[in-house]
Amino acid sequence: MSEVVNYQRQGSIGVITVNYPPVNALSHAVRSGLLDALKQGQADADAKALLLVCDGRTFVAGADITEFGKPPQSPGLPEVVAEYENSEKTIVAAIHGTALGGGLELALGCHYRVALESAKVGLPEVKLGLLPGAGGTQRLPRLTGAQKALEMITTGDFASAKDALANGIVDAVEAGDDVKAVGLAYAEKAVADGKGPRRVRDVEDKVASEKGSDIFSQFRAGLEKKARGLFSPFKCVDAVEAAFTLPFDEGMKRERELFMECMESPQRAGLIHSFFSERQVSKVPGLPKDTPVRDINSVGIIGAGTMGGGIAMNFANVGIPVLLLELKQEALDKGLAIIRRNYENSAKKGRITQAQVEERMALIKPTLAYEDFSDVDLVIEAVFENMGVKKEIFGTLDKICKQGAVLASNTSTLDIDEIASATTRPEDVVGMHFFSPANVMKLLENVCGSKTSNEVKATVMAIGKRIKKVSVLVGNCYGFVGNRMLHQRGAEAIKLVNEGASPQQVDKVLTDLGFPMGQFAMSDLAGIDVGYRIREERRKAGEDIPASWMDKLAEQGRLGQKTQAGTYLYEEGSRKPVVDPAVDELIAEFRKEQGITPREITDQEILERCMYVMINEGAKILEEGIAARALDIDIVWIYGYGFPAYRGGPMFWADQVGIESIYNTVRKFHDTLGGDQWKPSSLLERLAGEGKTFGSL
Repeated sequence: MSEVVNYQRQGSIGVITVNYPPVNALSHAVRSGLLDALKQGQADADAKALLLVCDGRTFVAGADITEFGKPPQSPGLPEVVAEYENSEKTIVAAIHGTALGGGLELALGCHYRVALESAKVGLPEVKLGLLPGAGGTQRLPRLTGAQKALEMITTGDFASAKDALANGIVDAVEAGDDVKAVGLAYAEKAVADGKGPRRVRDVEDKVASEKGSDIFSQFRAGLEKKARGLFSPFKCVDAVEAAFTLPFDEGMKRERELFMECMESPQRAGLIHSFFSERQVSKVPGLPKDTPVRDINSVGIIGAGTMGGGIAMNFANVGIPVLLLELKQEALDKGLAIIRRNYENSAKKGRITQAQVEERMALIKPTLAYEDFSDVDLVIEAVFENMGVKKEIFGTLDKICKQGAVLASNTSTLDIDEIASATTRPEDVVGMHFFSPANVMKLLENVCGSKTSNEVKATVMAIGKRIKKVSVLVGNCYGFVGNRMLHQRGAEAIKLVNEGASPQQVDKVLTDLGFPMGQFAMSDLAGIDVGYRIREERRKAGEDIPASWMDKLAEQGRLGQKTQAGTYLYEEGSRKPVVDPAVDELIAEFRKEQGITPREITDQEILERCMYVMINEGAKILEEGIAARALDIDIVWIYGYGFPAYRGGPMFWADQVGIESIYNTVRKFHDTLGGDQWKPSSLLERLAGEGKTFGSL
C-alpha cells in the first residue's frame, strides 16, 4: 500500500485519500497508490460506494513536474482513469482547491463529482504545448458539449465550481470547507438513492446532437488569429473532434496519437522551458533564502503619467495604499481620470465589480507635496528618462523619506549607481523597471546597483510576487537586460531599412517568428519620442549615435499611435498599422542625403541580423554577470517583449538554432559590417568551440 494514498472505510463509504503535498501531483507513487486503494475498496464488502478525496489545500492539481522528461513508468494515468471508470462500485470525487490537468481527468473517470464553492477545474496542458492525454478530450465534451470543451482545452483556462456545475462537469456544488464531509454526504445519498456507476464514456446525448456540426471548422478559423503560430491548440481541436466522429475507444487512441505529436513538437520543449524558467527566476543565485524582507505596507509613486498610473494600479489591486505625486494639479487630475477609466473598463468587461473600482480608487491618494512621502515604505520614481531630473528627485527623497524606505527608479536604461549617488543611502536604492502598460504587462525587471543591499534585493523580489508580477533580478548597465538587447535589435532594424529593406518587411520577419508585433510597430506603440529622447541623451553624453530617419519622424511630431502617425498611420480608435507612402518618401530622402544606394535584402538576412545581434549581446550580458543565467534573459524577453513562449526565449531559441552556426554568422557580420555589436562574445565563441549550449551553463 502506498503511503501517499490510503484507504479507510467510514460507515458504508470506502474513502480513498491522496496525501502528496504540496499539490497532490500524479507521481508514479500516487498513480500506483490509486490503483492499490481502488482494489482494496472493491474487495471491501462493507463499502457500498467509494469516495476519492485529497488532503491538504487542493485536489490533484496535475502531473508531477519532477517527472517531466523522464521515461514513463507504469501504471500510466489513462490506465488509472479507466480502472476508476470501470469500477463496479459507485465512485464519487470530492473536489476542493483545483482539479487541473490529470486531476480533472481522474475526476472525470469517477462516476459523480461534487465540488466546494471555492474549487476550480481546468485542463491547462495546452500551456505546455500538449493536450490532455488521459481522456480529457474525449470525456469533457460528453459533459459540456463541443463549444465549452474546445474553449477550456484550447485556452487552458480554469472554470469556477459554479461554471463547472452549469456546464455539467460537476454534479453538485456545496458551501463550506470540509471537503471530506461534503463528499461523504454526497456518496451516502447516492447509495440511499440507489445511484449506480454512471460512466462519462457512455454519455452520448451531446455527442449525438452535435455530430456533423461545423463548429470545429469555425473554431479552427478563430484560432488562426488567437493562437497564431501555435501547434498544440489545433491538435486539441482535432482531439475533441474525434469524440464526435469516433467511438470512445477509437477516440482515445486518436487522442494518444495527437498527444505524441505534441510531445515531439519543438514547441513543447520551448513551453516547458518557459514554464520551469518562470519558477526558477524567483530563486536568485547568491541571495540567501533567509535574507530579511522589509514590510511594504504603503507606497509613494512620483509621476501620474502612463507609467506612474499603471504602477499605482498594481499596488491598489492587492490592497496596498498609494500616494501618487505630481507637481501640478492638472497632471494629477488627468492621471487619476485615466486610472479610473481603466478600472471602469475592467468593470464593464466583468473582470471586477463597481464596488472594487471604488475600493481601488480610494487606495490611490493624490498629492502635490514630497513631504507626504515621509512615512511610506517604498517610493517608485516614474518620470521621463533624464538623469539630471532623476538625481534631483532622489536627492529630495533622501532628505524626506524615513530610514529603511526602499527608493526605486522605474528607469528603463539609466545607471542605478549614478541615481543612487544623489543619496546618502545607496544601499536602499534599486531599479524597479515596469513595462508598459504597467497594469497589464507581467514582467518586473529589478535592477540592483553595486551597493544595493541583499535586504532590498529580497524585498523588491517579494513585492513583485505580491503584486503578481514575474520578477527577474538583474545587474546594472545601460539598458539592463531587456532594453540593452532591444536597442541592439532596434539599431540593426534601422540599418536594414537604411540599406534597402522596408519597415514592414522587417516587422513581418519578426511577426513570422512569433512576436506579436515587429520592431517599428512596437516603437509606434511605445512612442517614437521615447527612443528619440534616449538617443538624444546618449548623444549629449558623447556617444556616437548615427543620424536616423526615425529621428526625422520624431522631429515631425509623428510619435506613433498616440498621434495616429509614426512609422505607420493609425485610424481613429484602431491599433492596426497602415503603411504610409509619406514614410517611404522620407526614408528614400534620408538614403539620398546619406549617399546610400538601396539594395534588395532577404528575409533571412533580416532574421539573422535582428536576432543574432540580440544573442551576441545576451552572451555578453551573461559574461558580465548582468544576468545570472540564460533563463533570466529568456523570461525578461517572454514577459517583457512578447518573445514567443513556445520558442523558449532568445537564449533557448539560440540553442535550438545551434550555437556554432550563430557564432559563424556573427563572425561573418563582424567582418562585413563591422561594429562592436558584431564582435563575437567570448562566451559565444567558447560555447561554439566546445559544442555546448547556453542551457549547459
